[in-house]
Amino acid sequence: MFATGRADVFKQLEKIFPVRKPVLWLHCASLGEYEQGVPVMEALKKQYPDYLLLVTFFSPSGYEVKKKNSLADVTVYLPVDTKTNAKKFVQLINPTIAVFVKYDFWPNYFAVLHKNAVPIVMVSAAFREDQVFFKWYGGFLRNSLKNVKHFFVQDVSSQKLLENIGFSNVTISGDTRFDRVSHQIEMDNRIDFISEFIGERLCIVIGSSWPEDEDVFIDFVNDYSDQICFIIAPHEIKDANIRSLQNKLTTTSVLFSEMGNKNLQEYQVFIMNTIGYLSRVYSYANIAYVGGAMGTSGLHNILEPATFGIPIIIGKNFDDFREAKQLQKLAGLFSIHTALEFSDVVHKLVVNKKFREQTGMISGHFINSNTGATDMIAVYLIDQLNQIKE
Repeated sequence: MFATGRADVFKQLEKIFPVRKPVLWLHCASLGEYEQGVPVMEALKKQYPDYLLLVTFFSPSGYEVKKKNSLADVTVYLPVDTKTNAKKFVQLINPTIAVFVKYDFWPNYFAVLHKNAVPIVMVSAAFREDQVFFKWYGGFLRNSLKNVKHFFVQDVSSQKLLENIGFSNVTISGDTRFDRVSHQIEMDNRIDFISEFIGERLCIVIGSSWPEDEDVFIDFVNDYSDQICFIIAPHEIKDANIRSLQNKLTTTSVLFSEMGNKNLQEYQVFIMNTIGYLSRVYSYANIAYVGGAMGTSGLHNILEPATFGIPIIIGKNFDDFREAKQLQKLAGLFSIHTALEFSDVVHKLVVNKKFREQTGMISGHFINSNTGATDMIAVYLIDQLNQIKE
């Protein structure tokens, strides 16, 4: 899929380009970076509805999910970073501006864009001391960063790392994902079958879980009283994975795909073997467990539940997830290592309503106090585009 998808990119683009419209190009590595780019894309589309928005992906997992997104006019893979590909791609699409999200760096593309006087802007950028840019042998990639017009970084640490290697064109904007998730609370999050399932029960939502996560929560789900219901949205929804999960459950469970006309109130566990609902399902949660950090697959999005002002529990492996570490310091998030720790934390949150609500308030405030990155970035991009038009 990775290779075949890229093989047809130029054929796809040659059917569309050149176009008479000016082109805005946004590149994201995968799905997470796409979500970070959404608020920026929305702002640009609102300001420049007559421009063509091109979105490129590196990862098949991101491209396959978002290749039919409604925001972009064209969505394709970005061809591999060779001098030939970069030159051909840039000449073909002729972008007015190029926006790269977070930390996907393409030296040959950067060089060609710079040579063609196309401004490159990094948004929601995050830098770490262990990256090659900051090593004695990282000269080539450091030089490629000189082609970037401006860096909008997530934190002070990223700014200092760039300043230490000679870059002053840096603004601390924060992470656009906070703007993205903050809008979710303003949307219509109602899901009739979820309301029916929960009824008057307290609800624990387990989102994006992996087998390693199941090992820590399954006993609690099986043993706890029927005054609590659980919604489990596994990351992998293949039949084998779903059946494996169901086989571990000794309590009553129902699948999304099999709910039909069943009385959902009769079940304690609702398994979401589908996609597209999780961000709204979190609005029904009293407590959320976010998967990925018990193993090595990577912690999933904690900001989606946090925006609804609920306590969040995660696994133990989250050193590379800045927002999780911040929220833990604020006491809005709990990290667990074992099934016993999971049970202890959840039991305390269940029985102590005041503690649960106070912890949730911390999560909600964490989101609200970190919004605003999109406005800052949009003002800069609009100014750049207006200068180009003149």
